[in-house]
Amino acid sequence: MNAGGALRTARLAEAQSMLTGLVRPAEARRRLRSRQFADAMFNSREPERATWALTDDGARLRVHHYGSPDAPVLVLVHGWSCCIEYWNPQINALAERYHVIAYDQRGHGESMWGKRRFDADVLADDLHTVVDQAVPRDSKAVFVGHSMGGITVQAWAHRHPDQVEERAAALVLANTTWGGIAAETRVLPFLNSMFKAPIWLGQAALSVPFPFPGGRFARSLVRTRILNGRSATADHAEFVLSMSRSCNPVARAKAAVALIELALGPVGAEAITVPTTVIGGRHDLLLPHAMTQRIAHTLSIRGYLDQLVVLDTGHASNIEAAEDFTAEIDRVMYSFSTPTELTELEDAAS
Repeated sequence: MNAGGALRTARLAEAQSMLTGLVRPAEARRRLRSRQFADAMFNSREPERATWALTDDGARLRVHHYGSPDAPVLVLVHGWSCCIEYWNPQINALAERYHVIAYDQRGHGESMWGKRRFDADVLADDLHTVVDQAVPRDSKAVFVGHSMGGITVQAWAHRHPDQVEERAAALVLANTTWGGIAAETRVLPFLNSMFKAPIWLGQAALSVPFPFPGGRFARSLVRTRILNGRSATADHAEFVLSMSRSCNPVARAKAAVALIELALGPVGAEAITVPTTVIGGRHDLLLPHAMTQRIAHTLSIRGYLDQLVVLDTGHASNIEAAEDFTAEIDRVMYSFSTPTELTELEDAAS
């Protein structure tokens, strides 16, 4: 076989590998939850309690509770095309000390899509519902939002400021934005670096409801375009890819279109009235760090910026730098716990 024939054969084999790797989202979620990764922090842990939050339009949102119900409360809000399991490293590390609550956002994981239009308001209202129905009323919680989850938390602060004031001790916003994604994302090669991308091009790229394939080529794309390709490991890439493959393609596409059109602006950050930490990835191409810096600047002007943390990661900071990310959450939890909660934490540690 000549060199050209060998190359065609290799490409055909790679294409076949990608196609045979296509699985239904439900099966992808089952595999994700049962898989044993080389690094055990990515493995799924059984929740102490599983519940459902019911929204005003009848959508059911899957909610998991980890750790003691009497411990300080930590609420984790995942991003686009992810689910509860995206937080596995933090759940595994923190559930022994805190009451960790995580939920599947609308249309993601096991949660229903519902009847409402997918926008910042519905994300905010869903978090309001989860807080009202799942978070213990006798304690304030720390809320961590990643990517779309960070948008959710900002929208919640703007739409439900009284609940934020009453139920939040502190916030953490990671790898997120308040809009302008189409104009600033650099996740597609050359776009918004060599020339500005029109909004329709970003919509076309992200809104096609096709199942994500597996295989080496797909992992390579995740590693170089979503993560920091110079430091991300094979486990990092496989975990993030498995997460996105577990999301329903139609829901993923509809949410992508809504996020590309999102123009929340600074009103969410300006509405925040509790200490807030902002975490960005130095090599984030999906939501470049300039986006998180704007949020941090707005919070700083208003006196509510706790810290700006910049990690040497791509978009998945809590995966790529799991120990540093988790340590920052631990710091926030300890800093803003009540005296009673601090005593309980110290007793648990001793």
